Amino acid sequence: MQDQKWSGQAQQIIAYIKQEVICRPDAQIAEDTPLVSSGLIDSLALVNILLKVEDVTGTRIPAGKVRPKDMDSVQLMLATAQRLGKPLKRAL
Repeated sequence: MQDQKWSGQAQQIIAYIKQEVICRPDAQIAEDTPLVSSGLIDSLALVNILLKVEDVTGTRIPAGKVRPKDMDSVQLMLATAQRLGKPLKRAL
């Protein structure tokens, strides 16, 4: 079940990166595609992507604990959210 959840979350993050970050909806990005180390995205985009990961996963991830290598692929982003994230408090 976790894999299906991650797959859906990964697809949401990939769609965001393709449409909002690199503005290339036809780009081929998989869950394990290197994003930072390949130069596909830069470090400035990581802040917005981190916010999207928080939104998609429903967690708050302390930015000070996240390293660029934690954000190099969507797979690593989701693993970082699982490892460091705390559940978001939702307004009623």
